[in-house]
Amino acid sequence: MPSPAHPRPTVRRRKVGSEFRRLREAAGVKSEEAAERIGGDKSKISRQENGRQGISKLEAEALLTLYGVEDQRLRTALITMAREGRRKGWWAQYGDVLPVGFQERLAIESDAVRILAFQPLLVPGLLQTREYAEVSIRGVEKKNASEDEIKVLLAVRQTRQEILKGEAAPQYVCVLDEAVIRREVGGPAVMARQLEQLIEISDPPRLTIQIIPFSQGWHAGLDGAFSVYTYPDPMDLDVVNLDYLDGALYLEEDGPVERYQLAFDEIRAAALASRQSIEVISSALQDFKKRI
Repeated sequence: MPSPAHPRPTVRRRKVGSEFRRLREAAGVKSEEAAERIGGDKSKISRQENGRQGISKLEAEALLTLYGVEDQRLRTALITMAREGRRKGWWAQYGDVLPVGFQERLAIESDAVRILAFQPLLVPGLLQTREYAEVSIRGVEKKNASEDEIKVLLAVRQTRQEILKGEAAPQYVCVLDEAVIRREVGGPAVMARQLEQLIEISDPPRLTIQIIPFSQGWHAGLDGAFSVYTYPDPMDLDVVNLDYLDGALYLEEDGPVERYQLAFDEIRAAALASRQSIEVISSALQDFKKRI
């Protein structure tokens, strides 16, 4: 099974992107003008500057000229870095199965130093057992997928979870509505193993799992699931991920990101502390075990 290697390609893309953003701002060039120069749109410049999309050699040359960069050594260095940054991540080998939006999420989460996740419906993919993941893929995510596609998606999910292991693992804070651990997905045995895994991997503050109990009633997360990704470079913008039926939305502008960060703070304040949350998960686990 391939594993995300360090340094990851997106690390270099982010460094290149942040430098191109610095040069653009220093030159007083608007995103729209830069986009027009390379035949794209404002969102493409945003993706490139945040390391979510590579910059081709021709695009790099055009942008550096637009930004007035005449130092040949600097131009050569940035073009070389841009070319190396276009190397694909481990998930590229599954590109014929994975939607572009999901590949974008893998790129976003692969370099984060902190991930804040709220999920009111299902255990997040990063924490799923193989059995739970298979039920989720077959029943919700890819109902019409072939057996070969399902095998690929399970392999991707397993490899994706590697980012939570080792010294380079991001801090991961996951808040679940109690419905997640009470809703039967795949039967009592599948649920019991999934809840056992949540208990086993809980390791605050590196990996924190908290539960919002039913008794809380209304809380700030009732509008739906979301994740917030934070990066090591202070120049990198945080990213918010919102899923919907046919894809995903990524927010990077300060206003929306700050609102979701505030919402997560409110959601976490409504949740039980980590130790109490594990006790609630243990209680749900016992209920499922009785039915096996």
